[in-house]
Amino acid sequence: MSQHEPQRFLDSRTTGMADSQLNFTNDLLLNTRIKLPSKPEQTKIAEILSTVDQAIEQTEALIAKQQCIKTGMMQDLLTCGIDEHGNLRSEETHEFKDSPLGRIPVEWVFTTLGAVVLGGGGVLQTGPFGSQLHAYEYVNEGVPVIMPQDMRSGEISDEHIAHIPEDKARSLSRHRVKASDIIFSRRGDLERCAAIREREVGWVCGTGCLLVRASRNQLDNRWLAAIYQHDFSQRQIAARAVGTTMVNLNTSLLASLQIAKPEIVEQHRIAEILDAYDARIRAEEAYRRKLKLQKKGLMQDLLTGEKRVAPLLEADAEQAARSAS
Repeated sequence: MSQHEPQRFLDSRTTGMADSQLNFTNDLLLNTRIKLPSKPEQTKIAEILSTVDQAIEQTEALIAKQQCIKTGMMQDLLTCGIDEHGNLRSEETHEFKDSPLGRIPVEWVFTTLGAVVLGGGGVLQTGPFGSQLHAYEYVNEGVPVIMPQDMRSGEISDEHIAHIPEDKARSLSRHRVKASDIIFSRRGDLERCAAIREREVGWVCGTGCLLVRASRNQLDNRWLAAIYQHDFSQRQIAARAVGTTMVNLNTSLLASLQIAKPEIVEQHRIAEILDAYDARIRAEEAYRRKLKLQKKGLMQDLLTGEKRVAPLLEADAEQAARSAS
């Protein structure tokens, strides 16, 4: 009997509609066949799985802690910045000035995103229209097409990304992304955005997105992604977003976004610090995924009897005997 057979047994005998709550009787549950190891083996199996569960919980707590630290650091970096000596600014140690966004360092410039991007010869455009890219043109392999759902934590996930043939991508050349671009979701969750890295160069900006390409001497796309997701930017977006049932972002709204812009060198410093925090969080998330896979494998081995814990019980008994003597 496999690990999943008891569940399959119950699933095949439940009552109720498929799209509603399913039910089974007490008699059915009591008549479900299971493999029953000895009580000492049950205890040992539970101990092993509990140890993995504890490791998962500790990792999740560490991830949450790192995310809280990053959130606090973002607040400091995106409102006060970091000086040429690597020190966080404060009004006690550095000069600040008034702006429509509040107090900002004297070195920063109050402006709009459109003034920086378009004034520097950059691009601010909507992704291809629906008539230019149809669902039936997607293929299993080819050039990835970035959609809003592919933007996660300021980066692009390729886990479920769509693809189009290379010849179709060539016909959409003006929508192919370059290093230092940034992509924004233009409908639904307007907080979604992602900085384009070297890996994504040549991918296509999808129909549900907006693309911003600024001069590299003016904007670090990682800094811009962080600024856009900050509360003072999202409040502006929420106040002006159009649409009734689903809010939408457009190029005019994005161009009017007010920002307090440091020099590009400081933007790089801020982005590098935030990247370091993201790297630590991603490492812990990868470790959590590894632990969950290990637990799944252990459950398959231990709960089916494919691997027995008898040798562990014998080792425990020998250790207890040595301790007693």
